[in-house]
Amino acid sequence: MRVKSGIMTATAIPRLGSPAMEINVNFLDNLRLEAKFDDFTVITDQPIRYKGDGSAPSPFDYFLASSAMCAAYFVKVYCKARDIPTDNIRLSQNNIVDPEDRYNQIFKIQVELPEDISDKDRQGILRSIDRCTVKKVVQTGPDFQIEQVDSLTEDAQALLMVEPDEAHRTFIEGKDLPLEQTIANMTAILAKLGMKIEIASWRNIVPHVWSLHVRDAASPMCFTNGKGATKEAALCSALGEFIERLNCNFFYNDQFFGEEIANSNFVHYPNEKWFKPGPNDALPEGILDDYCLGIYNPEGELGGSNLIDTNSGRADRGICSLPFVRQSDGETVYFPSNLIENLFLSNGMSAGNTLAEAKVQCLSEIFERAVKKHIIEEEIALPDVPQEVLAKYPGIVEGITALEEQGFPVLVKDASLGGQFPVMCVTLMNPRTGGVFASFGAHPSFEVALERSLTELLQGRSFEGLNDLPPPTFNSQEVCEPNNFVEHFIDSSGVVSWRFFSAQADESFCEWDFSGTTEEESARLFGILESLEKEAYVAVYEELGAPVCRILVPDFSEVYPVEDLVWDNTNMALDYREDILNLHRLSDEQLSQLVERLEESQIDNYTDIITLIGIEFDENTVWGQLTILELKLLIYLALQRHEDALELVDMFIQFNDNTVERGLFYRAVNAVLEITLDEELSLDDYRTNLGRMYGEDTLETVIGAVEGSLRFPGLTPTNMQLEGLEKHQRLIESYKKLHAARAK
Repeated sequence: MRVKSGIMTATAIPRLGSPAMEINVNFLDNLRLEAKFDDFTVITDQPIRYKGDGSAPSPFDYFLASSAMCAAYFVKVYCKARDIPTDNIRLSQNNIVDPEDRYNQIFKIQVELPEDISDKDRQGILRSIDRCTVKKVVQTGPDFQIEQVDSLTEDAQALLMVEPDEAHRTFIEGKDLPLEQTIANMTAILAKLGMKIEIASWRNIVPHVWSLHVRDAASPMCFTNGKGATKEAALCSALGEFIERLNCNFFYNDQFFGEEIANSNFVHYPNEKWFKPGPNDALPEGILDDYCLGIYNPEGELGGSNLIDTNSGRADRGICSLPFVRQSDGETVYFPSNLIENLFLSNGMSAGNTLAEAKVQCLSEIFERAVKKHIIEEEIALPDVPQEVLAKYPGIVEGITALEEQGFPVLVKDASLGGQFPVMCVTLMNPRTGGVFASFGAHPSFEVALERSLTELLQGRSFEGLNDLPPPTFNSQEVCEPNNFVEHFIDSSGVVSWRFFSAQADESFCEWDFSGTTEEESARLFGILESLEKEAYVAVYEELGAPVCRILVPDFSEVYPVEDLVWDNTNMALDYREDILNLHRLSDEQLSQLVERLEESQIDNYTDIITLIGIEFDENTVWGQLTILELKLLIYLALQRHEDALELVDMFIQFNDNTVERGLFYRAVNAVLEITLDEELSLDDYRTNLGRMYGEDTLETVIGAVEGSLRFPGLTPTNMQLEGLEKHQRLIESYKKLHAARAK
């Protein structure tokens, strides 16, 4: 995939927690067990003395190892942030068992540090070990609840359910229902769809700033993040984002839906329309309107083939287009699904308790990002929010104070550009690394916009995560580079200008206020767009049980440049998807054509195949790490084009960030190719020592690949039916639940 507000006023929601992940266990032969979670599989066994086969560690062995590795992880994070090498750091854990009570144990963790590490860093490393998550969970004492259930699938969903009552009614500004009712409504919708949501992580590193990560247990690729001043507000945020992305198909952006969905009556929505391109690939009548065509096809370069749907690949059906209502006159305009997914990503979509609430959130998000882009690209210096104004919001001040006490100076800025837009900015500086992070938030309420700026700043982040921020720059070209805005859109980690920090503000401070009822706020925000002479197009989705809307504002809310429709369109996948999935079945002629198309495409060699063809391979496999460079290399080996293969092997070795195992494999390929291409050398003379260097099994595989008897080593065969691609199949199964609900 192109990768609220308010202080709690009632008692906390019961059973708000959820497992960090769903772990499904299968019973294997004898005492062996298999645990599956995310994309991983863990096998356990028992020692022979306990009637096992001794083929794998026992469950308790994994538990003991987890605390040692968790401690080592925190050491690594600390050292990495400070460029301290870990080559000579050693860590060990011993478990001292009470002879009278084997459940009473001391976990003794010892760390050996080099002499040249400063006393300050020695203490810092010890404190980092003390933050070990496994240790803290054990010390807190987890509560084990063991019960029999009729259905694992249905029961896990209940972890998020709550029956709202008069004792649990928390109202916050910007929400038309209490948080408790919102959570109940949203979890009921997900349960009805058959989606089991799990909370993967919580963060609350400063007061009144909560964030969490939720995901579909059956398809972890479907995930969202939430943020808020309380746990409940953050959970509402995450669930709302999950439902908005379901309704707008964002989880499945760029992905192949599979042949069953591609050949069904509708691909995205029952009200979609398909338009056949005209002669010479002309755009068909009926898509977009004159206003949009002036923006998306000003020079007449855009062809119908550029707008073929990536998800289905059904070029024979034409251009799949979705209806949006033009805000100015209520007319329906059809937008190609391809155009939406290529340019807008998730910008301008929202769920709400009411449609007006959803529209306010949608428009707030659009203004936040458009104003942020303008401020960053124009290098505008914003005015500070006066202390007397900040003092009106003690919860926000408390969170900012906690950050500054941790050594992070914080700047609170008015980003409304003189009261034009409902946008605020909170910027964090990291004196340890010189990095900065400008976080923006928007809402008709000044307080809510300010709070969102702060919660966005820390969403999903630890203090260590603040060490990866880029430093500011005076290089205007770097700031204005289009991909910089994409980085800001994804996680606000893009570069900002030093001019942004000038004490001479380009605008005056304004304590603005656009608030009112959600209907009034929606009208005011649409009014701002009208004053800018921007047209808005709205799609409403209420079929799943919650009001969701998506708003497109051409030439204002796009994330990627319009030129991508012609030059970097995701439907380039259609030129390669079928051939790559059928790679093992292609003839030499077909392979030659495929590699020539890849060479002529000028696509970056380091683009991964996951991105190229829209297939979610398991990242722990060769398919999951395969790049265009390696694919071309393997095709050249299969075609016995050894000189071409050798050239790419050299590039792979120089710039490889693949696994150590794969890197060594290609070093062996490099050696065998060098010998094969040199008429004066014989492979038999080097075979013994090559085997000692790289291992006999690896060498045999390499020789088979170079000689052509073994094609595409490491790539398991698959096809357009996605055989063996469990991760992508789980994604499709997730989408089928939506598709079935819409079909009803």
